[in-house]
Amino acid sequence: MVDIDSRRRRRQAYGLPKAERIVSGTTVSTPRAPLVILGAGYAGLTVAEEVLRRSKGSIPVVLVDRHPIHVLRTELYEVGQIAAAESDVARWTIPLGRVFDRTSVTVRQGNVEGIDLVRRVVRVDGADLPYGSLAVCLGNVATYYGVPGSAEHTHNVYRLSGAQRLGRALIDIERASVDLKGERRPRVVVIGGGSTGTELAAEVATTAWGKLTGTPVRPPDVYLLAGSLPFLAGFPPRLIDHARRILHEIGVTIVHGLNVVNVEPNRVHLEDGSVFACDAAVWCAGVEAPALVRDLPVPHGKGGRIATEPTLEVPGYPGVFAVGDVAEFRDPATGMLVPGTAQAALAEARVAARNIVARANGVEPELFRYKERGIIVALGIGRGAGTLSRVTIWGSPARLLKHVVEREYSRAAEHGEPSRLL
Repeated sequence: MVDIDSRRRRRQAYGLPKAERIVSGTTVSTPRAPLVILGAGYAGLTVAEEVLRRSKGSIPVVLVDRHPIHVLRTELYEVGQIAAAESDVARWTIPLGRVFDRTSVTVRQGNVEGIDLVRRVVRVDGADLPYGSLAVCLGNVATYYGVPGSAEHTHNVYRLSGAQRLGRALIDIERASVDLKGERRPRVVVIGGGSTGTELAAEVATTAWGKLTGTPVRPPDVYLLAGSLPFLAGFPPRLIDHARRILHEIGVTIVHGLNVVNVEPNRVHLEDGSVFACDAAVWCAGVEAPALVRDLPVPHGKGGRIATEPTLEVPGYPGVFAVGDVAEFRDPATGMLVPGTAQAALAEARVAARNIVARANGVEPELFRYKERGIIVALGIGRGAGTLSRVTIWGSPARLLKHVVEREYSRAAEHGEPSRLL
């Protein structure tokens, strides 16, 4: 006997279109196994939108995320504005329901607890979700390299909630600054000299905290601890030169060559024995793949990222893709690892989406090739530095262009359209 009611319930639960088959002379509707996308960040959202657009809705899609929003994560360094906005975070988020309203994409809010690549199921909030194809787009998490106290005594801006907590803490620190003895100013220590740490340090240094608090305050002294890696390692030399100069102009002190070895409340210890007293410490020193991804029985690269095939598929599992921050891919044209940026995640997502549709149609998937369009680093209110092809820009033009690119992406993503600038 065919349990039609059970199949109907499964179809309704997953939001799947019907597939017809014949059982004992009777036509029965059964759900097609969907494309399941884990994570609604830059990679996951783009895979969902591109598959929907390219398949014209013929491939059922289930997008799973713990939150009902897409977070503009590359803009979370704007901690002053986030603090001023308090609970109104619409400027940094896009509701998934608005993006996929009246489409065949089902948004399922829940926690991903496991991936069974053999049984082809994902565990979500204690229930199995079967998939026909899978896109793992779970982003990354902070990695603390075993530094004692770093997880407990530092802030980070890798999540919206973390940026909100840091913003509130900085507001409180600035309000209390008027009571500091002598000419002492609040001190903020940012750990990590990559783009995240650099953008955050510059934003903290140039934010008008007195305007945000509505009271006279003392602006903070900001220290950027670059560690043993070069400042902005991997970025074009001319961009680095402009960034270093602008940071000096806005009062950010860069400390080179020394790693953090211990963090206590309001104290950061360096490997040479020196100690930075501070009012807030922020960890921007690195990320890794989530534990769920690191534990998968597949080849891994740095930080537990999945070492993918040139099609962005997981080795040994055709139709299973790793996209964005969870993926590690070395471009054969350059011999370089594709960077962990939003721009790269979008490029990977578009190719993964095309390959998902190709697999569904019995067509050979294409190989991923990455070409960077340019890069811009925000360097405080109204400032930035970047490169476009071989042209270097800095100052207000760079920051303005970054703002235009971010707003264009946000508009396109909300309307289910490909970004023209990223």
